[in-house]
Amino acid sequence: MRVVVAPDSFKGTCPAADAARTIADGWAGVRSDDEVVLRPMADGGEGTLDAFATAFPEATRMPVRVTGPLGLPVDAAWLLLPDGTGVVEIASTSGIELLAGDLRGRDASTLGFGQAIRAAVDHGVSRLILGIGSSASTDGGIGALTALGARFINAYDLSVPPGAAGLEELAKADLTRLRPAPSGGVLVLTDVTNPLTGRRGAAAVFGPQKGLDAGGVARADEGLARLASLLDADPDVPGAGAAGGCGFGLLAWGGRLVGGAAEIGALTGLPAAIEGADLVITGEGSYDGQSAAGKTPAYVAGLAREAGARIAVVAGRIADDADVTGIEAVSLTELAGSADAAMTDTRHWLQAAGERLAAAQGEDD
Repeated sequence: MRVVVAPDSFKGTCPAADAARTIADGWAGVRSDDEVVLRPMADGGEGTLDAFATAFPEATRMPVRVTGPLGLPVDAAWLLLPDGTGVVEIASTSGIELLAGDLRGRDASTLGFGQAIRAAVDHGVSRLILGIGSSASTDGGIGALTALGARFINAYDLSVPPGAAGLEELAKADLTRLRPAPSGGVLVLTDVTNPLTGRRGAAAVFGPQKGLDAGGVARADEGLARLASLLDADPDVPGAGAAGGCGFGLLAWGGRLVGGAAEIGALTGLPAAIEGADLVITGEGSYDGQSAAGKTPAYVAGLAREAGARIAVVAGRIADDADVTGIEAVSLTELAGSADAAMTDTRHWLQAAGERLAAAQGEDD
C-alpha cells in the first residue's frame, strides 16, 4: 500500500511533524513493507515551519532571538527554502502558546514576529511566506511593522506602547523608514477570514480569547479602526482581522492574504503526494462539526476523495457532531480510556492509532 500521513498539530500536546512521524511508526510496526509518505500539515499557525521543513529536507533553519509577546527574549527560527524563500511563523515568535496561560490582552505584541521577518529580509530572501495563526496579540500588526522600521506615534510625537494599548494612543503612522518587501512578494497564510473591525473583526471575535474584557474589546476595535484610517490597505479584505489584525498590517506592507491549509498543501506538494495513494491519514486534536468547514482535515480529506483514496482521521477526541461518513476514525481518548490519559502521553496513543489503522488494513487484505 501507499499511505500518506498528513495531520495537523495536536495543539498543546504534539506538533504536526511529530504526530505524522509517530503515526507512521505505529503503521510500520504492523505493515513494514508499505510505502508511507509524511506530509505534516498546518493552516498558517503552529507547525507551519515544520510542515515546510518536512516537505523540503534541504531547507535550513535560521536561529533568531526575538522579543516575545510579553517582552521577554524568545529563541526561535525562520526557515530558508532552497529557492531562497523565507518562511516565518507568528506562533513561535509572537504566539499565544508562548504566554503559558498568562494572557495579556492589552500588552501582547507582534514585535518578535516582525524581528524574525526583518532577519529574513536582511538575509536577502527572494520572497516571504508568513504564517499568522495562533497569535497572542490584538495590535493590528503595529509591533511587526515597528520591527521593520515603521513608527507609530501618539499625540505627543512619542512611540506608542506595545500591543492593543498602543492602538488606544495612536495618532500618526510614519512609514518613511519601513523596509521594502522582497521583490518576489509576501504570501500571508491565514486560518480565518475575518475583517479587521466590527462584530466579526479581530477584537470582537478573538479578543476575549487573548484576555480582553468587554471594555478592552471595544477600545481595541476603535484602535484598529484608527489604524485603518492611517494605513493604505482595505480593512475588509478576508483575513485582515487574522492574528489580531496583523493580517491588515501585512496587507499595508504589500502582503497577499491566502487560506493557510490549501496554500501550504499546494506549496509542499501534498496533492502530488496523494496521487496514487491507497489511504490518506489526517487528524487534529479535536475533530468536530466545525472540522468540515475549511479546517486542515477537511482540506486533506477533499484531496484524498479526488484521488480516489480511502480516508482515515486520528483525533484526540471525536465529537458527537463530527461527520465520519466514509471515514475510518480513531479517537485517542477512546484508545487511552480518558481524555486526560490521551493528553498525558499523546505520542504513545498516536502510535497505537497507527497500529490500529494498519491492523485494520491487514484484515481488509
